[in-house]
Amino acid sequence: MTPNTAPSAPSAPSRRSFLASTAVAAAAVAGGMPLLAACGGSDSGSGGGTSAGKSAKKLLPAYIATNVVTPDIAAKNGSAVGFTSKLDIAALKTSVPKKLGKGGKVSIMSPFWGSPPKSDNAYYKAMNDLIGVDVEWQNQDGNTYDQKLGAVLASSDIPDVVVIPGWNMGGKIPSAIIGKFADLGPYLSGDAIKQYPNLAAIPTDAWQRSLFGGKLRGLPQPAPYVTGIVPLYRKDIFDKEGYEVPTSADEFMALCKEITNAKAKRWACLDMKWTAFQSFGVLSGSEKPLGWNLVDGKMVYRIETQEYLEALEWTRKLFAAGYVHPDARLGKSAATDPGPKFAAGEFLIYAQNISQWWSRTAEQATQNPDYKIWGMDIFGHDGGSPTLWAEQPAGIFAFVSKKASESVIRDVLAVANVTAAPYGTKEYMLTNYGVEGTHYTVKNGVPTKTDQGNNEVINAYVMVASPTATIAHPDFPEVAKAQVEWQQRMGAFTKKSSFYGMQITEPSRYTNLSNDFEQLEDDIVRGRKKISDMQQAVSDWKSKGGDQLRDWYKKLLDENGPAAS
Repeated sequence: MTPNTAPSAPSAPSRRSFLASTAVAAAAVAGGMPLLAACGGSDSGSGGGTSAGKSAKKLLPAYIATNVVTPDIAAKNGSAVGFTSKLDIAALKTSVPKKLGKGGKVSIMSPFWGSPPKSDNAYYKAMNDLIGVDVEWQNQDGNTYDQKLGAVLASSDIPDVVVIPGWNMGGKIPSAIIGKFADLGPYLSGDAIKQYPNLAAIPTDAWQRSLFGGKLRGLPQPAPYVTGIVPLYRKDIFDKEGYEVPTSADEFMALCKEITNAKAKRWACLDMKWTAFQSFGVLSGSEKPLGWNLVDGKMVYRIETQEYLEALEWTRKLFAAGYVHPDARLGKSAATDPGPKFAAGEFLIYAQNISQWWSRTAEQATQNPDYKIWGMDIFGHDGGSPTLWAEQPAGIFAFVSKKASESVIRDVLAVANVTAAPYGTKEYMLTNYGVEGTHYTVKNGVPTKTDQGNNEVINAYVMVASPTATIAHPDFPEVAKAQVEWQQRMGAFTKKSSFYGMQITEPSRYTNLSNDFEQLEDDIVRGRKKISDMQQAVSDWKSKGGDQLRDWYKKLLDENGPAAS
């Protein structure tokens, strides 16, 4: 079952390689997309701005926790909720006792990975019947969604609902969101949301992220705010060889030396840059606003910090010592799809999205029963506790056209109230798995998709709205438990930077200011450039607009205050 958790984009090797390696496979297996955190912001005009902060509280829906289902592991420290029990179809709860839809038609445009099913398929029919709405899907290739989105939003003919992932919110999209989509506040703000109990159970932070241009416009997919990038390792080989999980940067380096034997085709790891950023306490690089933080009254950007340089230098030493798999040094296959060579034991550690903890386990379960992938706790570089930084609590949003009538908006909310049903309900199973016997079967408490399920129940209704972030793997409950507990332990060390939870669009003149830093990071850790090149690049960044952008962010914070409590 797909964990409803979000990686930090551009996370691990790259956002696109993550989509290629994980999303389609997971969608086919589980009927849902692993969610990607936002890379963009929102607000109108080239001047940029925000619609969040303390002043926005009055726009937010009331939070009313669901009591329909009780998770096996409650959320804590920004984690997902966890379910570790086998699935009991007979015990599924009902969270939507009556149809809220009034029988109208709603068109939805959404990114889609794979081959869209026929429009009259059994899954769509069952969902529409449950909701009481005739949803017409306008699925678009997720890999080229940017272009289609731009064209549609520039036209006068917009579908009733448009799903926009955060990583597609570049360029003119934020201003189009404000200009083209409806204010849902009259239907959802405050106690109004009580008509839609499953939406009322979505965490407030996720709704905070759904404010665009001073209005509540988005229906969110919540995500844990704990980092989604885990140092994954081969626990079976560690146990066999007696390797100890490291608790400092020096211990990690020593472990890599012990593991690596190039003649035997074994290296310690792939590129560990993202783990280095975590270990050294570098501010988040998943989206630009999260890279800024107020420190002793001054606004500081992540690339200016000593921790940033130290993390790059440590990663460079891993490469220079020969501990990194050759494919990662060249940016080749093991870096884009680490699964096969990780399974072969060619390297034992890599940093990737938490969803791969389960997906790699599931891949190897039958052919390699001794295989065990596990997640390391992130260590403070000096052996102490790490300082981690929160990611955004929602990353994909559905928007309703400004031209939509009230009846259409109500029908859209009826759809969202079903798709946001919690795990353990009939509505969740239909949304994520389809019809029992047609799209999936259950054996020993584990649901398994049929061929029809794999063809029809993929990234459609799950894109409209989601329940609170949830991890549930009835096939591997020990993995689900470990994932949630990892998030909870790491959440205890997680801080919220100044612009956590806020939708921000930088002024357009700064759009490309920091575009080249990721490539420079990769060149430095591979020895093609020097730390001094980064110091020069930071100096250039300041003079080319970085210092002005700092003032802009400071003014933004002074005027709006932080969103995080």
